Amino acid sequence: MNATRRSALALLLVLAPAAARAQAIPDHPDKLTFKPLAFEPPRARDHRVVLKNGMVVYIAEDRALPLVNIGLTVRVGRYLEPAGKEGLAGLTGMQIRRGGTRRLAAEAMDERLEFLAAQASSGISDTSGGAGLNCLKDNLDEALGLFVEMLKEPRFQEDRLALAKEQALQDMKKRNDDAENIEGREWGALVYGEGHFTNRFTTEASIRSITRDDLVAFHRKWYHPANMVAAVSGSFTRAEMIQKLEKAFAAWPTPVPQVPPVPATIAPAAAGLYRLQKDVNQGRVSMGLPTVKQDSPDIYALEVMNEILGGSGFGSRITRTVRSNEGLAYSAGSGIGFGVYYPGRFRAGFQSKSRSVAYATELVLGEIRKMRETPVTAQELDVVKSNLITTFPSSFGSVAQSMSVFASDEVTHRDPTFWVTYRDRIRAVTAAEVQRVAREYLVPEKLILIVVGDQKEIDKGDGTHDAVLAKLAPGGKDVTLALRNPMTMKR
Repeated sequence: MNATRRSALALLLVLAPAAARAQAIPDHPDKLTFKPLAFEPPRARDHRVVLKNGMVVYIAEDRALPLVNIGLTVRVGRYLEPAGKEGLAGLTGMQIRRGGTRRLAAEAMDERLEFLAAQASSGISDTSGGAGLNCLKDNLDEALGLFVEMLKEPRFQEDRLALAKEQALQDMKKRNDDAENIEGREWGALVYGEGHFTNRFTTEASIRSITRDDLVAFHRKWYHPANMVAAVSGSFTRAEMIQKLEKAFAAWPTPVPQVPPVPATIAPAAAGLYRLQKDVNQGRVSMGLPTVKQDSPDIYALEVMNEILGGSGFGSRITRTVRSNEGLAYSAGSGIGFGVYYPGRFRAGFQSKSRSVAYATELVLGEIRKMRETPVTAQELDVVKSNLITTFPSSFGSVAQSMSVFASDEVTHRDPTFWVTYRDRIRAVTAAEVQRVAREYLVPEKLILIVVGDQKEIDKGDGTHDAVLAKLAPGGKDVTLALRNPMTMKR
């Protein structure tokens, strides 16, 4: 066979599969077919280990990269701060990492971690604390030792604490600079109530009152291995890693602190329109109300409902109506959350030019009413349910992510069957159920509506539509709230 014929035959062998593939391509995307996605979530019990000190660990090998990841969840939170010491939890969580250890000054700790190419972190949020370590497997022994030392014996170096407090005070002065920050802060205060612990704001007095001794006492009270849950993954053998963890935490006393439960009660503001004056050329609008906790059987229908209403991007009703059809907002939609310790919340919102705020608000309220009054279409239901089911495996997108899910579920006591039954529960949602939960939870007369912006300009309207913001006030309640003093958080 001469060279020309050999080349032609080689080209034919290359092109033949491509030609066959081209013949199999349908003439329209709707005709594309895919094999069913076969995915079963990993089982938490296969990865759960309890160390001798009482710490629960979810552990899995992952040799894709020569790395080790450790994430700790601590049963602690801002809700445990003493009155008058608002900011103590956040400063404690931050300074556990940034303030050095008893043996190493903060600067020496930073240098050593950098030399090891290790990343360590620590923090405390509303209802939990966290700490993390990412390091090369070859440096695991020293990095893990430093990580445990950081958690067990934080130095809370005075100059680092002073710097953090000064930064907090400087940030405090900017609280009213941005309309988005004002909206988020006041929205939370209205939905959960001024007395809810999430709305106990830091003040100049509270930050200045916090001392190193306060951090030491807060840490000593809540940071113990038996009060932690770990998620561990990376390039190691399971038995070897368990042995290393046992050794690293062995010298740490393990009393089990009696952690008070997270407060479960909320006290939402009365339904109505709440305005906050801000001299900007666009208005920010949020409307919604509390929902349910994650153990409610209604969460599946509520999730589907929200996706159709405003949670699924350009395909959702609010986005299509307010942005695509009317061009009134770049971002418009809705979101829903389900609480762990207290009810979650539903929120629909957008940002629009001042003159179009009233009309856009009317449109969003109209979509909420339609969701209550008319069953969703079969196509809407099918698209949203299919998307939720198809994207379900992303919750377990990596080994580290899977272990983190299990650790979080351990702390929050989520029903262990949740992940196993989730897709079937979504499949079972009907149009009638979507309408039922919309009628039960999205009651227009009970909505809390907040508008941040230039109220005089907003009240002028767009000159084309007859929408008037005051007439849209739920229950006829129209209240103007004064901006809080950024340093005292009093109105």
